[in-house]
Amino acid sequence: MKQIVAIDGPSGSGKSTVAAMLATKLGYMHLDTGAMYRAVALAAALDNLPYDDARRLDELCEQIRIEMRRNEGVVSVYLNGQDVTEEIRTPEMSLGSSAVSAVPEVRSHMVRLQREIGSSGGIVAEGRDMGTVVFPDTPAKFYLDASPEERARRRWLQLKELGIEEAPEKVRREMDERDQNDTSREHSPLKKAEDAIIVDTTGMSIDQVIEKLADKVKELEESGA
Repeated sequence: MKQIVAIDGPSGSGKSTVAAMLATKLGYMHLDTGAMYRAVALAAALDNLPYDDARRLDELCEQIRIEMRRNEGVVSVYLNGQDVTEEIRTPEMSLGSSAVSAVPEVRSHMVRLQREIGSSGGIVAEGRDMGTVVFPDTPAKFYLDASPEERARRRWLQLKELGIEEAPEKVRREMDERDQNDTSREHSPLKKAEDAIIVDTTGMSIDQVIEKLADKVKELEESGA
């Protein structure tokens, strides 16, 4: 039976890369929930809306259309029909997504959409509260982590690949700020699900992480869990 795979973890833990590659290996759909919040942040920025204005963000979420489209194994993010995959990956949208994701009205809209997408299984969903809030009943829960130094280094490399030059110290500072926002927010803070399998990716290759997760998912598929 195809599973709902829930992968949580802080920024830079490797969950986005792992989720995308794991989805390909399993033949599942990759649901990048962080990209959904980034898209909301981008829509708010384009409309000059404050990231903490709950009423206006609620109205915004009612109006916008966020889609995840898979093309030749690559998932692109569309906002109101426009491909915004690159626009939502800037440092500004990283902080913006953390801010809007703390707004209960925004989370309500996104959680409903995420559950609709994952209702039939066969997805790898990654974010901050997949195993604790969005899909708490799935047995395929993983929490990826890594040392702060390793996570900051990965984020710096990711930005560099996107052509964004940032000082390593600034990247670490922004990552620490995002960690603080994600773990201390009142609604759906980042935390480990009690029954999640914890994987410290520090020093592990991507292939090693994927093999570990894939083996567990296949075990669950075969058991019919």
